[in-house]
Amino acid sequence: MDKLEDMSSVYDFDPITGNIPATKVEITVSLCVLYTQGVETKQWREFGRTEVIDNTLNPDFVRKYILDYFFEEKQNLRFDLYDVDSKSPDLSKHDFLGQTFCTLGEIVGSPASRLEKPLGGIPGKKCGTIILSAEELSNCRDSATMQFCANKLDKKDFFGKSDPFMVFYRSNEDGTFTICHKTEVVKNTLNPVWQPFTIPVRALCNGDYDRTIKVEVYDWDRDGSHDFIGDFTTSYRELARGQSQFNVYEVINTKKKMKKKKYVNSGTVTLLSFSVESEFTFLDYIKGGTQINFTVAIDFTASNGNPSQSTSLHYMNPYQLNAYAMALKAVGEIIQDYDSDKMFPALGFGAKLPPDGRVSHEFPLNGNMENPYCNGIEGILEAYHQSLKTVQLYGPTNFAPVVNHVARYAAAVQDGSQYFVLLIITDGVISDMAQTKEAIVNGAKLPMSIIIVGVGQAEFDAMVELDGDDIRISSRGKLAERDIVQFVPFRDYMDRTGNHVLSMARLAKDVLAEIPDQFISYMKSRGIKPNPAPPPYTPPGHTHHHTQI
Repeated sequence: MDKLEDMSSVYDFDPITGNIPATKVEITVSLCVLYTQGVETKQWREFGRTEVIDNTLNPDFVRKYILDYFFEEKQNLRFDLYDVDSKSPDLSKHDFLGQTFCTLGEIVGSPASRLEKPLGGIPGKKCGTIILSAEELSNCRDSATMQFCANKLDKKDFFGKSDPFMVFYRSNEDGTFTICHKTEVVKNTLNPVWQPFTIPVRALCNGDYDRTIKVEVYDWDRDGSHDFIGDFTTSYRELARGQSQFNVYEVINTKKKMKKKKYVNSGTVTLLSFSVESEFTFLDYIKGGTQINFTVAIDFTASNGNPSQSTSLHYMNPYQLNAYAMALKAVGEIIQDYDSDKMFPALGFGAKLPPDGRVSHEFPLNGNMENPYCNGIEGILEAYHQSLKTVQLYGPTNFAPVVNHVARYAAAVQDGSQYFVLLIITDGVISDMAQTKEAIVNGAKLPMSIIIVGVGQAEFDAMVELDGDDIRISSRGKLAERDIVQFVPFRDYMDRTGNHVLSMARLAKDVLAEIPDQFISYMKSRGIKPNPAPPPYTPPGHTHHHTQI
């Protein structure tokens, strides 16, 4: 096989979202071998192989790979292509045709989650292209909302009527039942109307619409010895028909039925309404084109220490990154996969600027007021190093200006097409707590999240308060409508063995883990649904022979 100019292949990933923290990713995949890389060892491990496709320069692989997807991790992938010469499973017996490297985030973050990459690995040779596409396994993300009432239930209390409530069970593969919902108790009536309730379809039937759902009706007793009134069975498929004659159920008490010849039933339960809604995931929005804008703000206050001395948090060690650079790289390298232009505004605060020595709490690291954007994470690091040579560390430590800076941009696009993440790296002693709280409470209404990484050995009590995990942050009596701040102290992640790669991966994992939920909470609160993914773009004159599964 010589001609490989237009070799193309498809992998369909599928991140699944369930209650599991992992979103699983399925990939649809001459032979293609996928390798994944361990976080700690950096060793490539074979993850799987596609089927072998005969006699074509444009193989379209059908077999999918299913991977777990984590937004907060950098998941490195390698794809190797081979021309298969024999039945041997030993890859060294086959011709290597080329390879490509990428991250799972890159595939997911590409338009329509479809990434085209050149194949390389053979010096001086064009090896064709590979097309990777990712798809989230739906794993039944629907939630059903329903309401029931009952009529003429058996009277169980000696004085007065019954106090009925219902318990719902889903059936398991082995015939056992698991409780999945309890209604509230309606007091002193034989004809209760229960409140509507919402339940994930997964919880109700594990995604199997025909599986039995058992419902028991009880009379509530204060001492917990609730009296059994009767039960009935149904299924998701039946309930989904909505209000109809099919969704009126006789409540039967089998013991009573055995004893009494004239027994008809112990009342009826009627479905009053049923609706189903799809819960959208972070990946639905990313696939629909939502961009994540990343801004970084760096603390240039004097408490960091003189940058020319090795004790300074800003010390420019020629041999290794300082804590500021490490935190920036750890977080930035993951977020950049979700930002198509890779241009990032980088700001500093708390320094005196040339030429006149005025103090600024919102200055561009690249010195360009009109255009604070840096090209990629490397561009930010370069601008950071440059500014350390030109500005004078000073004070005080004011966060509010950079928070408000990002909030102004976020306020301009509230349609769900963009979401803003501000990374503040600081040595932690904040001077404008009241103003910062006000800025955060306002920011909570906007499509933005704030990550604060504390470097150095200071007490970070104020940062913990801003984090708002224990007590939701408030300003002038107004509570933040959602939690948008995540704080971590960098020192908790320093690997004792000096393995910086590992400490950076751990840091990124913890600071980014809350972002997808914060993102979803904004979209949900504004009723924003993801755009449908755009169709794959095919340049005129190019035909890639593959179909999307």
